[in-house]
Amino acid sequence: MSSNAQYAAQFRQLHAGGLLLLPNAWDAGSARLIESLGAKAIATTSAGVAWANGYADGDQLPIAQLVATAESIARVIAIPLSVDVEGGYSDDPATVADNVVRLADIGVVGINLEDGAGAPELLCAKIERIKSECAQRGLDVYVNARTDVYLRGLAPAGQRVESTLARAALYRQAGADGLFVPGLTDADEIGAVASRAGVPLNVMLRPNLPDTAALEALGVRRLSAGSNLAEEAYAHTRAGAQEFLRSGRSPASADAIGYGAINGLFADR
Repeated sequence: MSSNAQYAAQFRQLHAGGLLLLPNAWDAGSARLIESLGAKAIATTSAGVAWANGYADGDQLPIAQLVATAESIARVIAIPLSVDVEGGYSDDPATVADNVVRLADIGVVGINLEDGAGAPELLCAKIERIKSECAQRGLDVYVNARTDVYLRGLAPAGQRVESTLARAALYRQAGADGLFVPGLTDADEIGAVASRAGVPLNVMLRPNLPDTAALEALGVRRLSAGSNLAEEAYAHTRAGAQEFLRSGRSPASADAIGYGAINGLFADR
């Protein structure tokens, strides 16, 4: 990857208009494959990265392994890279900022940072410290503040829009560049949050989510696949392994990518 500034500016521009589709990768191979299909940027799925490294999702992944994964992805792609850092792998804002600086130093230009079940004030402190530390080092990192109001049911159904917007205001004041609201699927509520959040809105793929044209019309600027692609990859691997263990053969699949095509993705990397 080239300079942080080049990719950071490119990544910010992708949020300026239209709907950015972000397929979520979990290792260098999946990231390179996704890039080859025309993706404008790569984001990671925290769940997929954790699973690929043998850990459960939920701030269980050692930061050294997250950094190593991000570095391996950065080596093979030539588009902006955003990394899901869950809650930052610490409740200490200084430690979280140090973790983000480590990622930015290897070319990461965006992060997802979540509040989870924690107080919004803690996420604000983390965001403020990240922005301060990165600015001191001349690094630009797009902070996508994730709130779990919908995902965890942190407010009653009729109060979730206002609760989300209250948190959005705090996170924006702390320096957040975007707002990620997984679990938000109702068109009217999406429109309300998008129009009032004050920063680009990111939603996550769900079966009952409006289609991409509708999302763009509602003001959504980013759609994430989340762990869906990783889950599908595990499902295909399970089916193939089960058949091999049963019969000593693999299931015939017209969708299989040949050895040469896969190997060719990395020939010049």
